[in-house]
Amino acid sequence: MRQSEAVFIDSGAWIALALVRDPLHRTARELWEKLLGHGARLFTSVPVVLETFTFLDRNAQREVALAWKDSLGSVRGLKVLACSLHDLRCSWDYFARRDIHKLSAVDATSFAIMERARIGCAFAFDHHFVVVGFRMAG
Repeated sequence: MRQSEAVFIDSGAWIALALVRDPLHRTARELWEKLLGHGARLFTSVPVVLETFTFLDRNAQREVALAWKDSLGSVRGLKVLACSLHDLRCSWDYFARRDIHKLSAVDATSFAIMERARIGCAFAFDHHFVVVGFRMAG
């Protein structure tokens, strides 16, 4: 990871950070500290925020989801990127690819948003990011 690199944070990373019982929690915390230490410019998206909140609400407790939502405001410099209609249209192209299996619509929109914003690195635990050509943080 490069100093001050732009990094897109996926739902899987947010969930692992939020839930101590998540098997990837420790790895996520270590990588989070590394990102902060390197002054990474942090990005996520509206679809990722909605997906993460919904997951935490359904699989943990409403209080956990609300606390996570509130914590976003304290992440220094975090930018939540909108998903435009153009991004949505671009995301459908990923479903036509034969090399991508079991892709979520949120991941596909993340790829389109990352391309538009010229973000090449993802804090994610989902192999689809690498399959489509992004680098994983860490």
